Amino acid sequence: MKTNTNSYTIIYSVVLVVVVALMLASVYQALKPQQDANVMLDTQKQILYALNQDRDMTNEEAAKLWQNLVEADDMIDANGNVVEAGKQGGTEAGFQHLNSAEAKDGKLVVFRCKVDGETKYVIPVYGNGLWGPISGFIAVNGDKTTVFGAYFNHEGETAGLGAEIKDSKKWQDLFKGKELFANGDRDHVALSVEKKVTDPKTQVDCVTGATITSNGVADMLKAEKGGLQPYVKFFNAK
Repeated sequence: MKTNTNSYTIIYSVVLVVVVALMLASVYQALKPQQDANVMLDTQKQILYALNQDRDMTNEEAAKLWQNLVEADDMIDANGNVVEAGKQGGTEAGFQHLNSAEAKDGKLVVFRCKVDGETKYVIPVYGNGLWGPISGFIAVNGDKTTVFGAYFNHEGETAGLGAEIKDSKKWQDLFKGKELFANGDRDHVALSVEKKVTDPKTQVDCVTGATITSNGVADMLKAEKGGLQPYVKFFNAK
């Protein structure tokens, strides 16, 4: 075949594209298991942070803590009943449905944990901030009425005030001890982030200068999908 013709150029280009695509696909498949493992470990660390564990933990320490503290990653229905039970240190039940449509369509994820001999429940939450999605985990005490700890993540947020929801442990610690409900109303989640706190039992000060992101956290906590509100019957169950 003549190499100075248009047909040769086209065929050569097509072959080159196919070869490069196959090489990239092979590299992706080779790296995917490690990428999935890294994502899982990062998520586990976020849950452990919500349980007030050391944020400077190594990967090995995180793996050990996960096995010791997380009793099960359960799936529950809208009535708070377990429909798929996880296992000690598990990642095969509720963990697999984090951020999935199934977990938001009648089935919910709850991590049952034990910290210093006391039961804690970690709830995943999802919402929207100024520059993109925000997410987090709220750890609830065994009484199902008060917050044990919280961790929020906002990968799309630029460095600055809005990123405080992720980077500031001091701000996240403000959630500790807050009550989920107010004035005896256990049908509606009252936990919120406010620019002006009027109920210190249920409200946390917003991040100064990051009103939109703070509002995103507030909306996320009370949302009917992705928030704490769908867990009301679980919180009320004995």
